[in-house]
This record gives sequence, structure tokens and C-alpha cells, in this order.
Amino acid sequence: MSTITAEALSATTLLRFATAGSVDDGKSTLVGRLLHDSKSVLVDQLEAVERASASRGQEAPDLALLTDGLRAEREQGITIDVAYRYFATPRRRFILADTPGHVQYTRNMVTGASTAELTVVLVDARNGVVEQTRRHAAIAALLRVPHVVLAVNKMDLVGYEERVFAAIAEEFTAYATELGVPEVTAIPISALAGDNVVDASARMDWYGGPTVLEHLETVPVSHDLAHCHARLPVQYVIRPQTAELPDYRGYAGQIAAGTFRVGEEVTVLPSGRTSTIAGIDLLGEPVGVAWTTQSVTVLLADDVDVSRGDLIVPSKDAPATTQDVEATVCHVADQPLTVGHRVLLKHGTRTVKAIVKDIPSRLTLADLSLHPHPGTLAANDIGRVKIRTAEPLPVDSYADSRRTGSFILIDPSDGTTLTAGMVGESFAAPEPVTEGDDDGWDF
Repeated sequence: MSTITAEALSATTLLRFATAGSVDDGKSTLVGRLLHDSKSVLVDQLEAVERASASRGQEAPDLALLTDGLRAEREQGITIDVAYRYFATPRRRFILADTPGHVQYTRNMVTGASTAELTVVLVDARNGVVEQTRRHAAIAALLRVPHVVLAVNKMDLVGYEERVFAAIAEEFTAYATELGVPEVTAIPISALAGDNVVDASARMDWYGGPTVLEHLETVPVSHDLAHCHARLPVQYVIRPQTAELPDYRGYAGQIAAGTFRVGEEVTVLPSGRTSTIAGIDLLGEPVGVAWTTQSVTVLLADDVDVSRGDLIVPSKDAPATTQDVEATVCHVADQPLTVGHRVLLKHGTRTVKAIVKDIPSRLTLADLSLHPHPGTLAANDIGRVKIRTAEPLPVDSYADSRRTGSFILIDPSDGTTLTAGMVGESFAAPEPVTEGDDDGWDF
């Protein structure tokens, strides 16, 4: 395994990405190949895979076993649960979510892709774009994943034919563009043979674009904090009340989005009270500015009533509070969600009572058609819901903020997670195509 210094890691950026695709399209093999060829596999892990492969009568190591860890997954040769893997190259760190391909595990893909900045959708070159391919493209669009890679796999089984790849890439790109996916990059690969995964393929010299790893290492990761709506969900109120700090009152939490600065006027929601940031503590030290994902303690100039679940935002950029939330949801529980269902809604660090007032439609991902007023959503269903909360909530549109525009519905009787929700419109508007745009791949 390659050695990467702590200094090099601290200088690299982090990319969260997910894999998706139909059953037997080769997702786990791709992930295994990516880990193996980038030298991100420990010796004992590789030896364990070699032993497991040999016991099954396979001559070469089955790299899919590097991610398919459940006994049922190995026995059936499928992925059932989301498998997370962490690896790094000298250029970037990665958190990878290998998600299942079966229709009944759609909720698992939603879980894995919900925090992803890039999704790799695999397609078997022999089968082309199928219903599950469209389903995964639609979910990536619903979750506003900014980058989508189409990996046309098993090119070795179609003779590495350029025309096969081009036809699949054209069909998928057209469909994804209709959904509003902002960027599609198509790459022809053979995960089993290693073509265009980490190393460029000599058998597809007609393709002049990046390998999968090259694209993962170079795709822009948007951390432009100037365009984020600054949001700090309060997780804990710190009151030491010691002789050294008799009057200290700090509001601790992880910044969900944007940047906060000392001296900035802020509003506490849902109360609407305003104050000014008097100080920011980061790791026990005062700082003048803090930004997304940092865990901080904010001190306010005024004695304002702030408690867990409140949201601190810049006064000039405060979201509206509402008790009526309309959202696109993916139902993840086995028990159905019905009109009139009484639930708990968790938004950030705040949990409130709520009731499902209406289910206007259920989405058929195969053709994006809407089934009006179904009255219920079953496991893995995606649809629109209208929810009435017992208390006002400061919610953003999911299109503006994936952190503060999302929520979950919880069963109040046993704490089971029922539904994952995204506030606002379902899909982004398609980007206008201008003359000179390429087709998403480079020959």
C-alpha cells in the first residue's frame, strides 16, 4: 500500500462519491479494482480476498469481495447494503459509498448518494440503458448531485467497440439532461480487466478522455462559501459557570453551510431575535471567521434566549419560517406512509411533531410520470408530500442547501426512520444547450 504523509493529506481536498447501477453491472468489481490498482488495499485484506476466491474455485481474486462484506452478499454475488470505503491518493481523499442495484434497495441508494458530490452510474455495455439506469439517474437528479459519471462497463465483452459506447453515452446523456443533471462524463471501462479504471486502456485508443480515477482526482469540488447561505444549527448551550468563566454562554454546533464572522449581525430562528456575534471559539481558541463543517461555539453580544434546535443565520440572509412544508420524499420504512400519519420531523438539530396532510403524487422513475393522489407511499416509493408541523421551522429549498433543505420523518412510537425529504421542487430545470457544447465525453 502506498504511503501518504499527514502533510500531503491535509493539503488534499475531499470528494464524497457513490456508485450505482443495475444488478450485475459490476459496481463492486469497479470499486475493488479502483482500490486495488490505486494501491489502497492492505496486504491482509487482499490475502483474505484471495483465500475466499480460491475457496469458490476462482483462479483470480474476485475484487468485488473487497466491498461485498455481508455473508448474503457474497453468497448471492450482489450488493445489499451500502458499503463505505475510505481511501486516498496524493491528489485527493475519498469517501466512497457502494450502493445496491436492486429496485427494492432504492432507499439504500438514496442514503448513500444523499451526501455525495459525484455519482458513478454503471451500465453493462451488452444491455445498454435499462429501467434501473434511468431510476438511478433520476435519484441523482432528485438529490442534486452535481457531477454524474456514466461508466460503460464490460467493454471487453463487446469487443471494445466505439459505436456501442457512443450509442449508450448519447442515450443516457439525453435522459440525464432532461432531468436537469448539470454534468455527465461518460467513460468506457472494463472493471474486470482494469481498462480505464486507474490506468488508460491500450485497447480503446479511440477514447481520449480521463480514466475513472483521473476524473475523480480532478473533478471540481465546490467549496465556494461566498455563495452559501450561512447556517448554524445549535446543538448544545455551553454554560460553565466557573470562577474563571462566570458569565460564559456559548452556542455550539457544526456549521451546516456558509461562513460566520465576528461582528456579523445574526438572527436566531424560529424566535426571530437578533444580536451580533461577539466571538467564535474553535477548538478552544478564539477565531475571527469560521466556515462550513467546522464545529464551533458562537458567543453573542446580547442575552438572547437560544436553545438546542434553534438556527443561527445572518440577519441579511434569513430563511422564512413555516409550518407548511412541501417536499419530495423517499419512503425508506417497510410500513407505508399515509395521509393523516402523525410523525416527528427532524430538521437539523430540531425535532417537532407533524402530520402528513396530503400526498399529491407518486413518481414513476422509469418514465418520470406522476400517479396523482396515491394516498400512501410504500417502501422505496418517491413522491410529493405536504406536511403540517406543530411549530414553525426555518427551512431552505433543497436546491439552495442540501443540509438545511432536508429532513427525516420519524415514527414517534419507536423512533424508526420513515422517510427522507427534500424541500422544494423535485428536479432542477435542464441547462440550456448552447452551440459548441460537447456530448459529455472526449474521443
